[in-house]
Amino acid sequence: MARQILFRGSGPDILVNDGIIVRMGHGIAAGPETQVVDTSGLLVSSGFVDLHVHLREPGYSYKETIASGSMAAARGGYTTVCAMPNLNPVPDSPENLAVEQGIISRDAVIEVLPYASITKGRKGSELVDFKALRPHCVAFSDDGSGVQDREVMLHAMEACAAEDCIIAAHCEDNSLLDGGYIHKGRYAAAHGHRGICSESEWRQIARDLELSELTGCRYHVCHISCKESVDLIRRAKDRGVRVSCETAPHYLLLCEDDIREDGRFKMNPPLRSAEDRKALVEGLLDGTIDAIATDHAPHSDEEKSRGLQGSAMGITGLETAFPALYTGLVMTGLVPLERIKDALTDSPRRIFGLRGGLRPGCRADICIIDLDEEFTIDSSDFLSKGHSTPFDGMTVKGRVKMTFKDGKTVWKDSNR
Repeated sequence: MARQILFRGSGPDILVNDGIIVRMGHGIAAGPETQVVDTSGLLVSSGFVDLHVHLREPGYSYKETIASGSMAAARGGYTTVCAMPNLNPVPDSPENLAVEQGIISRDAVIEVLPYASITKGRKGSELVDFKALRPHCVAFSDDGSGVQDREVMLHAMEACAAEDCIIAAHCEDNSLLDGGYIHKGRYAAAHGHRGICSESEWRQIARDLELSELTGCRYHVCHISCKESVDLIRRAKDRGVRVSCETAPHYLLLCEDDIREDGRFKMNPPLRSAEDRKALVEGLLDGTIDAIATDHAPHSDEEKSRGLQGSAMGITGLETAFPALYTGLVMTGLVPLERIKDALTDSPRRIFGLRGGLRPGCRADICIIDLDEEFTIDSSDFLSKGHSTPFDGMTVKGRVKMTFKDGKTVWKDSNR
């Protein structure tokens, strides 16, 4: 790695020394040993942050590894990702979390911040030792399942409020699922599929917002998908509840009308109605939705080959997020580019208290994007072990050309 790098293009020059941005402005002179990166005609952005990824290791490395997942993230422009705890062993103690941290230290090419679970074994009953785990994790989540018992979540929020840490909740009321696996809407009815109602999501959000307001806990809602969730969170923010939330690119860009009889359209929560999608876009525009997270959830090709009913829940997202969002929301005039950038960079850093940004004194976590380069998403070319995406075959613009972590090149497009 060059000790000094100068990014020079149509915008302000960015001078990096020993992995830190030291100066920004026009006409910065390059020294004799300075590496100059020409960014003419390209977008220079702070590296993306994903608050919600599944890297599957330890325990399920046939689906993904820290190495493959972090490389896929770098290719997508991400320099920090937060890894969910549905692992084996579950990171529900410092000892179990240390297993994951050891792999991260050895194999990750970008910053990977692990979640710890809310309950032991993610079984929803016995709480973890929040105080012991707090120094070693980014937040607490039982993602993959919602905490069903109100008293368990109440005590979890009380404990997290005492430690000033975040609960990131997968909100799903199991009593309302009824064996569903796609949205309970028009497509499910027309094709004989069992549906998941929106109430299974928003009812638990309503419960948790009440508990967050009661306890003062910092509460983050994962992957919201329906209009009622947006409305509940918007009203809670107006009341001063310490709540933030995320949605995913597929919920902003697709709805039940886009579903095909293919496992690549199966995820949890499911793609909902066009009305829900419109409400999510509006929530992103007005700031109700703080962040866009991919919920990158890779599975083996075989696990995703069993159609809508039989396939595993989850899709890959790290390598498709920015170009899909840019093409589907920015180029269509629905959402300004700056709002997309903020939801991928500064906003997730703010709500989770993460370091970074495109300014002097910050780490040189930078991605460089060609907004004009058109290409077709080809899942067979993914660096992730997971190849299931509803965006496969989509023609997009906005290719990530280079990604730098702490001033070190971690991704460079071979066509550059």
